[in-house]
Amino acid sequence: MTSGRIRASSWILLLCTVVLVGCTQKPKEIPLEARPPEQIFKMAEAKLTAKKGAEEAAKLFGEVERLYPYSEWAKRSIVMSAYAFHKAKKYEKARAAAQRYLDFYPADQDAAYAQYLIALTYYDQIDQVGRDQGNTFRALQALRVVIERYPDSDYARSAKLKFDLAIDHLAAKEMEVGRYYLKRGHYLAAINRFRVVVEDYQTTTQTPEALYRLVEAYLSLGLEKEAQTAAAILGYNFKGTSWYKDAYDLLKGRGLEPKGLLKGKGWLAKVWRQVVKGEWL
Repeated sequence: MTSGRIRASSWILLLCTVVLVGCTQKPKEIPLEARPPEQIFKMAEAKLTAKKGAEEAAKLFGEVERLYPYSEWAKRSIVMSAYAFHKAKKYEKARAAAQRYLDFYPADQDAAYAQYLIALTYYDQIDQVGRDQGNTFRALQALRVVIERYPDSDYARSAKLKFDLAIDHLAAKEMEVGRYYLKRGHYLAAINRFRVVVEDYQTTTQTPEALYRLVEAYLSLGLEKEAQTAAAILGYNFKGTSWYKDAYDLLKGRGLEPKGLLKGKGWLAKVWRQVVKGEWL
């Protein structure tokens, strides 16, 4: 009787062991090759919502394209991989994916977004004012494509705003260098930098200060007429700014006042005539 109980207990123990082993075994994972494209696509989207999952999401979108290259899911995955790589700050890979989309589907409804992503990969890398401006120029070129090629798209307005900000960034670079020269008494070098802002970036927020700095630089060189003209341009366009008040006070301290030159061959005289008489029209 006792031995029967022992055998029964052994069977129960063995059965429990088998059950426990079965419970601890993980279900076999289905390889990507055996999954339908929409399932892989949704897996990638889930990765996008996870913290630091953007790069892995991009790779999954790439798998959709690789495994189902002629499907609608593949087309969607290309532009989504570009977005995911951009989110992961893998800018070169983002550009490559976006450009591939444009090469394959130039007339598709997401083509504008692909081009906008290319612009963003440069725009988001615009460094501080003191750094190289190569990415700024490349961003401007790519943003211009969005504005001109897709003027009615949802991204054209944002591209225009970023275009203006990038232009302002270039002007700020010129101002930084100009102030550096001005502070060290290199007045002609400073004037050349401020001139670039006034002539090439006149619609930016940097222009009022550039004109004021020109007043400073010209007065330092004893060129009173040029200083008066710069102040006159400043007063004509930005009279309500503190830069004009400071320029006016600076001239007044020398017994001078803002006065534009309607005659003369200097570049400032030309700008003044453009401002007052619209001679560039």
